[in-house]
Amino acid sequence: MIFAPLPILTVTAEDRGDGLDIHLHAGGQGVWQARMVAALDTPVTVCALFGGETGQVLRHLIPGEGIQLRAVEGTARNGAYIHDRRSGRRVVWAEDPGDPIQRHELDELYNEALVEGFAAKVCVLSGPHDPAMLAADVYRRFAHDLSGPGRHVIADLAGDNLTAALAGGADVIKVSHEELMRHGRADSESLDDLVAALDRLRAEGAKIAVVSRAGDPALAMIDGAYYLVEMPALEPFDPRGAGDSMTAGIAAALAAGREPDFAVRLGAAAGALNVTRSGLGTGDGSAVIRLLPHIRLQPLPSDLQQGDRQHRRRVASPDELAAEVSEQ
Repeated sequence: MIFAPLPILTVTAEDRGDGLDIHLHAGGQGVWQARMVAALDTPVTVCALFGGETGQVLRHLIPGEGIQLRAVEGTARNGAYIHDRRSGRRVVWAEDPGDPIQRHELDELYNEALVEGFAAKVCVLSGPHDPAMLAADVYRRFAHDLSGPGRHVIADLAGDNLTAALAGGADVIKVSHEELMRHGRADSESLDDLVAALDRLRAEGAKIAVVSRAGDPALAMIDGAYYLVEMPALEPFDPRGAGDSMTAGIAAALAAGREPDFAVRLGAAAGALNVTRSGLGTGDGSAVIRLLPHIRLQPLPSDLQQGDRQHRRRVASPDELAAEVSEQ
């Protein structure tokens, strides 16, 4: 089950060589994730709110992609964007994030997602196009209510929404290094600081945490062990959507009962192939599987593993200990 509160309508102009090509698709984080999950032959249900003219269009587009939809009608308008890609890069023509979700329609959406989540092995919590449209506490409640034996709650969130989901009990986290830095969870993009951020995610309850790092290998924490996720260096055609595809691969593998290390590798393969395509969250599931042998989890050096870092702290010099005390 993917909680995708407010999908958006995406309109993209492309150059087909002999003229203009207009693409109209459903989008938004949760929809992009669901598209890749479906491509990996995993049944997926999206729970979302629809309102306004954009919402009417989206309700017809999403089921056509092999995604089961639990739609709640609301007064909040779904957002939309129009992008021009004829130059080979995205140029924003217009963007509208939509409207904030109202209390009564949120109640209906929450109940729909809760019931669907209880029937699922994996629940993915994704955010709206504008994080301000939904109170962070909604993610705490979802994570709390959906957590339980035999079920994973994946939070692909940032900032207050991520903190709230962790407080509720989300056990699988996907986040980018830019988001960690932007919201004060990492001091820099250095390996030491990002591993320290993974430490904190683990202390807050994460069993699996993956930090994507744009063009650099992702970092993963699996049950207290730390890895670099090594993959072929691919030239990105469009880097957007790679993180959502990574989350989708992780979710699909866990839903199939695969081990966490396999799930992280499948997520990395899905994300890697997605950047070579123009469609967000798109991909050939069989190609993702065939890329798996080229994805490796390389354990971090021992001095970056948690146990060794703890040991180094225990044997700190008297001056270092005194400095720590004075700071406290």
